[in-house]
Amino acid sequence: MGTSVQITFEIARSASAAAFLGYGIARLASERMDAEFRRYGLAKFRRLVGALECLGALGRLAGHFGRPVLVLAAACVALLMVLAAVTRVRIGDSFAQALPAIVLFVVNAFVLGVAVTQG
Repeated sequence: MGTSVQITFEIARSASAAAFLGYGIARLASERMDAEFRRYGLAKFRRLVGALECLGALGRLAGHFGRPVLVLAAACVALLMVLAAVTRVRIGDSFAQALPAIVLFVVNAFVLGVAVTQG
């Protein structure tokens, strides 16, 4: 793998892990997130999504020791972000409100692609 791709991959993996750990903890503990999930019509899934985001973050970190874990974590979190973007569209949110999910999907799709092709 080229040096610039490797550096970009490591930055993307680390940034994604940090973002999802933060988001996951917020989903598990924040009253604001509770209100957001009620707005989405998905209140019963808030804790599950938070736990999956935390596991995805930990999977990206554990991926340093085993590529299959990284591939699984990146694929699952990318799928979560597709579902998040679809949910935002379904409830009529603006593009700007859906943008974080779209960006995190792109980042995780990149991590997944590199992990699969360079692993």
